[in-house]
Order: sequence, then structure tokens, then C-alpha cells
Amino acid sequence: MKLNLILVGKTFSPEVKTICNDYLNRVSRYIKTEETVIESNAQKLNDRKKAMEKEGELILKKIGPTDFVILLDERGKEYTSIQLAGYIETLFNQSHKKVCFVVGGAYGFSDEVYKRANAKLSLSKMTFSHQIIRAIFLEQLYRAFTIINKEPYHHE
Repeated sequence: MKLNLILVGKTFSPEVKTICNDYLNRVSRYIKTEETVIESNAQKLNDRKKAMEKEGELILKKIGPTDFVILLDERGKEYTSIQLAGYIETLFNQSHKKVCFVVGGAYGFSDEVYKRANAKLSLSKMTFSHQIIRAIFLEQLYRAFTIINKEPYHHE
């Protein structure tokens, strides 16, 4: 299985970028991982719907027809860290060639992206900036892999 993180917009904060790169490198020890950053000026359209549609088109171009797509979305399913590890382990056992986790832009996802998604995952009922959520999600991915591999990172 291969993991693809599809991210709308760059991470501008050097501190957040450092944290993301650290956890991305850690996750890459467990699974082949790629990061696809979609640069978009869609927010400058001053039309929320058009911006989401434009970003949606760019996201869908990065997803293959057989990819398993999980949107990081506030309306998604919430898991504890141990449950997330179990979910990821289940994805491994289902023999998906590629799993794509998608972090949208400031306005979220278009209807077309929601239709293409196989699942939605929420990391909290709170709203975070799309830059901060990357660091939080990458840490949780790393934590999940250490749980799966019974390594001493997560304390219950």
C-alpha cells in the first residue's frame, strides 16, 4: 500500500513546515508516502462556491480511479488514536494500492470531491486551519503506525 497526502495550499509557517516534515519522515519509515501539494488561487475568486469547485477539480486530477480516498472533514467519523490505528490496519488488509488522505482548502470540499470520497475522517469537532491540521494529522498517522507495530510511543 502507498499513502498519498493531498494538500490544498502551501504551508507558509516555517515552524509548522518543520513539524510536518519531521512527522512525514517518521511515517515514511512504515509506508511509502508521498505528499501532493495543490497550489490554488481559488480563494481570490471572491466566490466560495467557485473556489471550492476550482480546488475540487485540482484535487480530482490527483486521484486515480482505484485510489481509496479519505477526506479530512469536520463531518467525518471521529476515532481515538487506537481506533485510528485499527482503521489504518484494516485498510492495509483490504489490499488498497493507494490510500489518499485529502486536506482541503479554507472553504472545504466541492460536491464532486465528496462524491468521489470513500470515507471522511474528523480529527476534532473544532475547526483548525488547514495548515495546523496537517501537523496534527501527520502526528496521528505516526502514532497509529507505532501502535500497529507495538512500539513505545503511545501511552494508554
